[in-house]
Amino acid sequence: MWKALTAAALLLLAPLAASARGGEPAAKPALDAIVADYQAWSDRENPIGAGFNGDREALARLPDITLAADQRRAKDLKVFEARLKAIPEDGLSDNDALNRAILIRVVDDQLASIRFDQSRFAFSSDDTWSGLLSYLADGAPMTSKVEAEAWLSRLSAVPKYYADATENARRGIRTGWTQPTYISQLVLNEARGVAAAPVTADDPLLRPFDRLPASITPAEKAAYKARGAAILRDKVRPAQKAFVVFLEQEYLPASRKGLGIGSLEGGKAYYAWLARHYTTTDMTPEEIHALGVSEVKRIRAEMDQVMAETGFKGTFPEFLAFLRSDPQFYTTTRQDLMEKASEIAKRIDDRLPAFFGTLPRLTYGVREVPREIEENYTTGRYFPGSPKLGVAGGYMVNTSKLNQRALYELPALTLHEAVPGHHLQIALAQELPEVPAFRRDADMTAFVEGWGLYSERLGIEMGIYRTPYEQFGRLSYEMWRACRLVADTGIHDLGWTLEEAKACFMENSALSEHNIDIELARYVSWPGQALAYKIGERTFVRVRTRAETALGDRFDIRRFHDMLLGAGPLPMDLLEARADRWIAAEKARP
Repeated sequence: MWKALTAAALLLLAPLAASARGGEPAAKPALDAIVADYQAWSDRENPIGAGFNGDREALARLPDITLAADQRRAKDLKVFEARLKAIPEDGLSDNDALNRAILIRVVDDQLASIRFDQSRFAFSSDDTWSGLLSYLADGAPMTSKVEAEAWLSRLSAVPKYYADATENARRGIRTGWTQPTYISQLVLNEARGVAAAPVTADDPLLRPFDRLPASITPAEKAAYKARGAAILRDKVRPAQKAFVVFLEQEYLPASRKGLGIGSLEGGKAYYAWLARHYTTTDMTPEEIHALGVSEVKRIRAEMDQVMAETGFKGTFPEFLAFLRSDPQFYTTTRQDLMEKASEIAKRIDDRLPAFFGTLPRLTYGVREVPREIEENYTTGRYFPGSPKLGVAGGYMVNTSKLNQRALYELPALTLHEAVPGHHLQIALAQELPEVPAFRRDADMTAFVEGWGLYSERLGIEMGIYRTPYEQFGRLSYEMWRACRLVADTGIHDLGWTLEEAKACFMENSALSEHNIDIELARYVSWPGQALAYKIGERTFVRVRTRAETALGDRFDIRRFHDMLLGAGPLPMDLLEARADRWIAAEKARP
């Protein structure tokens, strides 16, 4: 056993071995040592996350995504797993017990990801390499020459990142784990546009230099931008062109013909794990599909009631056609859409103190989705900020295809992506002193996205929806998430066609056909993630109902929300346990 361990693994085991020689230590010091060791290890392995958490050295690097790196990480993770499970849970404080339980899950999930070799899926329709670079450019801090040099170093690392990701995709070809043909074609279309774009002064990857402070002279700023342009022209563009050739000549011809991941060898087991991972529950794909069917039926009944409130006299399909086509529901300029989204955001800001006792210090902006990636991008998104780097959060609004961006959906979108949804939840977690970074950064999708969907519902109490059409827009968004349960499991577990999956959205929601097509591409190429939203939201609603029933007049919505968000993102079972402890404490409070 000892000879098989890497040097890094031996170092990680050292605290445990030393304590065994000196007698059984207290659980907390041993756990604190593991948390510190894991965080240092994670920061080394994930420079993107480390950079957003304030590690300025990490801003110059991109992660090592090679198979060899994954295999090395697996050895280290197994050591962390052994150290964690050697610590008894008894005697730990609530916060320390959460640290242990969540870190065990994080480590186990990372090991499972490596075991399934997820890196073979080197891209998705929603997660392209050019999209990652745009995201990093948008959040790159530019307060000093050191940070300008860091961005140049990160740009210089892009060709290796492309080469390593391409090799991962080649491994997918060799093992038969590729994206479906139509997903590969979508990614190829975007890649061609990116690779063919001339390098100009306003290139998205050069824009960070425009944010350099006045203390840096115009000549120095021009020099940084010129160096960046040379890197793009001589290194990055050739790598992007090589990726296009790879897609055309190797990947697209080898792309799988079917849609569902369940059709691959081992795909059913992989999808069952994805369902557990993203929902943080033990629900099976079959149970999730049945829940989706039930939710579609329930929400549809509410939609019929709201349609009647609008005074519309036609059928439900005719009402959907009216909503998708009538000019009154759409803007004609990008600026108008941005202004309407910003007005809704400020109206929500005005209501937050009535529903939350603790609000984040970090602000957020309303920004356009970068135009170079907007074609295949979702209708909205949240980009986390960084209090340590001085970067605000970003509520991203897709301003392309304006005849597909319905205004009656905009309140629900804003509530979800900005406040009290993603920005409020994530910014609060970033500012929690007792929550270590690994918990803030943990992939608890059911919590994060469930909170976003719960926030859409909370908008009713906050008075954000002003017309029956906007109420219908909220229900249409909830139906969207219910249909996700049906479509994602249908595609990947039941072997549905794209047309079968699309029917739920077209027949039951007011989403535009373009948005539905973009979303379906996301579900096909990113299996399981779409399951998290409704599962998480139902948990938040369930614990609130339980608290209101148990506490009656003593229920305080502000204290309740502070409790929900006060420990950072949690798995669903730990969230329910935390809520139950809070209810008992509230009952006992004088």
